[in-house]
Amino acid sequence: MVNVVRVAVAAMLIAAVSPAAEAQIAAPPGAKVYFIEPADGATVKSPVKVKFGLSGMGIAPALVDWPNTGHHHLLIDRDGIPPGSLIPNDAQSVHFGGGQTEAEVTLAPGKHTLMLQIGDHQHIPHLPSIESPKITITVVP
Repeated sequence: MVNVVRVAVAAMLIAAVSPAAEAQIAAPPGAKVYFIEPADGATVKSPVKVKFGLSGMGIAPALVDWPNTGHHHLLIDRDGIPPGSLIPNDAQSVHFGGGQTEAEVTLAPGKHTLMLQIGDHQHIPHLPSIESPKITITVVP
């Protein structure tokens, strides 16, 4: 019985410190994220200059919990991350936790899809998720 209680207490402590366990942050009504560049269908060379747009909310660096703010994540050749899940930090999910609004991204030649998703101060999508439409670009050598 004591072991069962210890396991239950440990599980509650882990859940309490897990970022995904925090209450999801509601998206401000009407908030939108979009690409300023490149345009959908663009043919570009690598590194690709990507500029992000955001309306209806503000930008704040990761770990800064200000109301109605978040930061950009560039999703490359992947779908959006569901609300309540941590946005991974990998080659297909590039974090801009410093509050950046543009970047140069190295991509291999070929077709790629790009999508923007806003994450809260702990890299978790808002509810509902604030995502741009996917765009397709072609990178040429």
